[in-house]
Amino acid sequence: MPRFNRNDTFNLLSKLSFTRLWNASKILTSFYVSRLTGRPIQWGVPMSISFEPTTSCNLRCPECPSGLRAFSRPTGMLKNDFFTETIDQIHQHLIYLIFYFQGEPYLNPDFLSMVQYASSKNIYTATSTNAHYLTEEAAKKTVESGLDRLIISIDGTTQDVYKQYRVGGNVDKVIEGTKNIIKWRKELNSKTPFIFFQFLVVKPNEHQIEDIKKLAKEIGVDEVRFKTAQVYDFETDPNQLIPDNDKFSRYKKDKNGTYKSKNKLANHCWKLWHANVITWDGLVVPCCFDKDAMHQLGSLKNDSFKNIWKNNNYKQFRSELMKGRKNIDICSNCSEGASVWKD
Repeated sequence: MPRFNRNDTFNLLSKLSFTRLWNASKILTSFYVSRLTGRPIQWGVPMSISFEPTTSCNLRCPECPSGLRAFSRPTGMLKNDFFTETIDQIHQHLIYLIFYFQGEPYLNPDFLSMVQYASSKNIYTATSTNAHYLTEEAAKKTVESGLDRLIISIDGTTQDVYKQYRVGGNVDKVIEGTKNIIKWRKELNSKTPFIFFQFLVVKPNEHQIEDIKKLAKEIGVDEVRFKTAQVYDFETDPNQLIPDNDKFSRYKKDKNGTYKSKNKLANHCWKLWHANVITWDGLVVPCCFDKDAMHQLGSLKNDSFKNIWKNNNYKQFRSELMKGRKNIDICSNCSEGASVWKD
């Protein structure tokens, strides 16, 4: 059963205001009205946004465009002034902001300054990291920045297992970085960030599920979450990543020995109503599955956020999704609503 973390829940609730709650109610209502009518009706503006600090990464994970250096879009760093200008447009309605899309956030030298700015607007802030840059200094600054949630990706408890997916990584650095964060959270008498290990379950590491629980408890991590892996060529699984444990797989094997997605792809998606993603260079895309930003709905370099959210590109995308989600390429391998388990 999922564990209830009182501090994290109360912290999130403390970010709510009348304006944010009213906006959230409009989003939720319009989502269900859309499902009932079959027409893309959109009230309110996003209450959750992913902002990409960078596309650069130090690792070479086999199912990640950053790791494979396989982007068709340019690699770069989110600029601090562009970030603050955007936040100034949307902060009144925004509840949750995750500093992640592709890449390793800590490679952006302005990353923690941006976290601090968002925190000053009373927005719940989160990030996902491979924890290779959580030095003593970076850990201290992370706690001081006001970051609310820190997701630490750790896909193995021993180096021989960890490196099979986190190619080029060092699990000892991950553990050391985690200890640094926990140490400074205690030193600074802070309740944040809420820290959890995210364990991407793949065939090479599925035998270490109980081991990661023990390690997290020993170190003092708040929670462990198990995530299913997105495999691009899942029909044949050439890298042999799909685990044997069906609970932790997004795919099921058919009689011919090939895999199919478990997701039935209903013609609606909550993400398209309450959240979106902004790339480091200001492109607005539907969700985190559009890793190469092929479905550009607008650019914040040319238009305001609210105009983009209501523009014809967005309306058309929502309309196409409601007519036939399986026909949209980025939706074909989607696991929305069924990809993470808590310990």
